[in-house]
Amino acid sequence: MNKDDIITLAQAVIENEAAAVSALLDRIDESFCRACEIMLDCEGRIVVIGMGKSGHIGGKIAATLASTGTPAFFVHPAEASHGDLGMIKKTDVVLALSNSGETDEVNLILPVLKRLGVRIIAMTGNTDSTLARHADIHLDVSVAEEACPLGLAPTSSTTVALVMGDVLAVSLLESKGFTREDFARSHPAGQLGRRILLHIQDIMHTGENIPCVDEQSTISQAIVEMTRKRLGMTAVVDVSGKVSGIYTDGDLRRTLDSGLDPHNTLVSATMTHGGKHISPKALAMEAVQMMQAHSIQGLLVIDDDGQLVGALNFQDLLKAGVV
Repeated sequence: MNKDDIITLAQAVIENEAAAVSALLDRIDESFCRACEIMLDCEGRIVVIGMGKSGHIGGKIAATLASTGTPAFFVHPAEASHGDLGMIKKTDVVLALSNSGETDEVNLILPVLKRLGVRIIAMTGNTDSTLARHADIHLDVSVAEEACPLGLAPTSSTTVALVMGDVLAVSLLESKGFTREDFARSHPAGQLGRRILLHIQDIMHTGENIPCVDEQSTISQAIVEMTRKRLGMTAVVDVSGKVSGIYTDGDLRRTLDSGLDPHNTLVSATMTHGGKHISPKALAMEAVQMMQAHSIQGLLVIDDDGQLVGALNFQDLLKAGVV
């Protein structure tokens, strides 16, 4: 095959699979709605089973369901016949995948599932198959032809099954009112989880690591404090310990440009009064938004009583993976 042949074949595969997926639109019907109702009413978990390529797709569907608020796991049907059926309870719902609907390892365990009283949702490409007939609900994922030129390798059929699984997961997600916060709680190590779940108090500098001077300190003393704490700023507090302002690298540059003597000028004379601050209970993502909106590199953290409890800069947010 030359380059043009390869490109033509690749495009044909994409067109074939795209057409197969589009054909699903007309199959989102009462049976699909009933399948969603059964899964929503499930008091246990969704148990996904499938052999071979259907098993690989089933594993991904189970993972997608679990990560979007529907407890689910995958059971290999061959292993189920050798003890793993004990993992399935009568409160569960089984989602069985088989393109032919005649997979021996899947159909072999159907009588046992029936005796348990487990509801069965079949996803097959054959409405007259054994699996389709014995299921409570059948979802048609048939394709006109596989994208494989030989018509043998599962290609379009597995893509369609995967899409139907995604459609189920998203429909259940919306029906349950599953939120971004819920998603983040099941993905605490992911970037979204860090953005949504991480709070300022989790990453801020506290105690002796907070850069802080009083109003009677000189600019040179503020510079020493900024250098020691390495946050590019220092809080300035009054006699009661409440923040009256902030002195930053930018303030320092402006001080030097004005020709003031840093050894004899009080920091309170050149600081930014008030300054931007944030609550320790705020989300770390709010700090990112605040810094970007005001073109600043650091924030003081102040509690509900107006007391200085922490400080952080943009580098802290980068290290935490929030940005």
